[in-house]
Amino acid sequence: MVTSVGFNYRHAPAVERARELVRSGRLGRITNVRGSLLAGYSSDPAAPLTWRFERDRAGSGVLGDLLSHGLDLAQYLVGRIASVTALAETFITERPLPGAGIVDRSAAATGDRRPVENEDYAALLFRFDDGAVGTMDSSRVMRGPHAEYTIEVYGTAGSIRWDFQRMNELQVCLDGQETHGYTTVYVAPGDGEFARFQPGAGTAMGYDDLKTIEAAQFLASVRSGRQLAPSVADGLAAASIVEAAEASLADGAWHDVARVDGLLTADAPTPVF
Repeated sequence: MVTSVGFNYRHAPAVERARELVRSGRLGRITNVRGSLLAGYSSDPAAPLTWRFERDRAGSGVLGDLLSHGLDLAQYLVGRIASVTALAETFITERPLPGAGIVDRSAAATGDRRPVENEDYAALLFRFDDGAVGTMDSSRVMRGPHAEYTIEVYGTAGSIRWDFQRMNELQVCLDGQETHGYTTVYVAPGDGEFARFQPGAGTAMGYDDLKTIEAAQFLASVRSGRQLAPSVADGLAAASIVEAAEASLADGAWHDVARVDGLLTADAPTPVF
């Protein structure tokens, strides 16, 4: 049975190029990874207490909502995360209840207030299977950022930096460049699925194109019987890191990430479909 999980940041052509640089050894031995997923969609303390803030319905807060995507991206680029320690904080500790029939966070709220039951902010330290280390933090209440999702991978022979807000660009530094520092590389045909959308570098793809790639991978998986799209095992792998992080929040210790059986497409070659 084939499955699909919406880890669509993987599908950005700049991320696919970054993965090729990492997995081919062009960056040398990977030493550390740094990620950040900052948003302000819950920064208004007057916004109502929707399901996202309730433990019974949402589980964790920003850990499962945003960080799960960043953690999958880290594993897609570098490899499996083996252990983690974490801290978290809830900055807006209570919110007004929504009015009758209101479910949207931007809608008017009643005067009744209830506690927020999960975290607004979380920060993780982690180790990969191969010994590389990483840091990642995320917030849903930042004033300023809207979708500032970044990931950086550092190695002994270079590094890469990617920012979702500049989705079609990749910052690359490699040993041997005439000027040692970051070069802005614009994605082009040959990078991921870029050629299916645009004829040449400098013509931008958008977020909805990543959703189109997500749907196409799933359909190709169904047609071929091969798991090409991010799998349920990939989703469970990210959830297992979140689970270990939540255990760390309870006792302040490092926790091993439960090993996931099944096909992780994060470990497989970049899919061709």
